[in-house]
Amino acid sequence: MSRRIANTTAIVIALLTVFPLYWMVLSAFKPDGEINSVDPRPWTWHPTLSNFRDAFGVSGFGGYFLNSLIVATVVVVLSGLVAFLAAVALTRFNFKFRTTILVMFLVAQMVPVEALTIPLFFLVRDIGSVAPQFGLSTLGSLMLVNLAFSLPFAIWMLRGFVKAIPESLEEAARIDGANRFTILWRILFPLVAPGLAATSVFSFITAWNDFVFAKTFILDTDHQTLPAALMVFFKPDENDWGGIMAASTLMTIPVLIFFVLVQRHLVSGLGGAVKD
Repeated sequence: MSRRIANTTAIVIALLTVFPLYWMVLSAFKPDGEINSVDPRPWTWHPTLSNFRDAFGVSGFGGYFLNSLIVATVVVVLSGLVAFLAAVALTRFNFKFRTTILVMFLVAQMVPVEALTIPLFFLVRDIGSVAPQFGLSTLGSLMLVNLAFSLPFAIWMLRGFVKAIPESLEEAARIDGANRFTILWRILFPLVAPGLAATSVFSFITAWNDFVFAKTFILDTDHQTLPAALMVFFKPDENDWGGIMAASTLMTIPVLIFFVLVQRHLVSGLGGAVKD
């Protein structure tokens, strides 16, 4: 394949990928008449902010946004920390059933979310009787299930980065008097930073976009998150497409900001994962 064909193919794929995002943002700025037109145009001569005002006018929208941000942030921090420690343990230590545990992580990724929802519902309900902060209708329950869902992938990915670090570095540090804690946080942790960036993006997107768990485990409106709150704009007689597009655009902004913050590490992180 010549370079020109490869470049053209890449540009076409990029345009196809970006087009839905462009259409969402464009529709958020269109007046109702243009959104519902039978002859939609890929531009607008009459941009408006009314859809954003409608989105912010929805009761509790700011609270939904804050709930999503809290859940996603906690999941990213905890999944990175736990996955890093688990990856080191599974790479540097030999113990019984290590291979079995790794296989179980893979199997967990193969099970559809919908199949896990009902068993997790009863599990969360029972956990709530012992620890109410992680029971039904709490943000703790969403943190718990999203953490469980994102951890297997994060551990598998970080394990490749830990394996790529020469053990001679740790031996040299040990000879210089470094203890296990120092080796863990001063040597291994900085070296797997690209992998942590890549896994943090996955964890953030998983928790931020979660709809199934939020709709299943949160039974009241006060603790609802943004994806489930979007249902407010769907009405029996006519959907508020302008409000849906505006709210979806607002939902996308934190993901883009997070991606920009970690993208420098993300590229090398994905490269390391491919090499593994």
